[in-house]
Amino acid sequence: MTALASVTDPDGRTVVLDAAGWQHIVRPDGHPELASAQAAILRAVSNPHDRQPGSRPGQEWFYGIGFGPSRFVRVVVAYEKGRGRIVTAFPRRRLP
Repeated sequence: MTALASVTDPDGRTVVLDAAGWQHIVRPDGHPELASAQAAILRAVSNPHDRQPGSRPGQEWFYGIGFGPSRFVRVVVAYEKGRGRIVTAFPRRRLP
């Protein structure tokens, strides 16, 4: 896993954005409109507008506001052994 960047979430855990996660986000059939938003995606994790439990065990959803094509961006983080990895991010019109 090649880390492109890392941040600390509000609970003090390290969360990394690796090359595989970033390529998943910005791939042509994904959300290439977020290609210029890497720093904002990381800020959504370190200083979220909102956060929710994810749909899977060990997963949390962090929400950023004010960037991307929609009002919110959901950043999905998977945690294992106290460390997180950004799995994906995508625009959302509203919170869940």
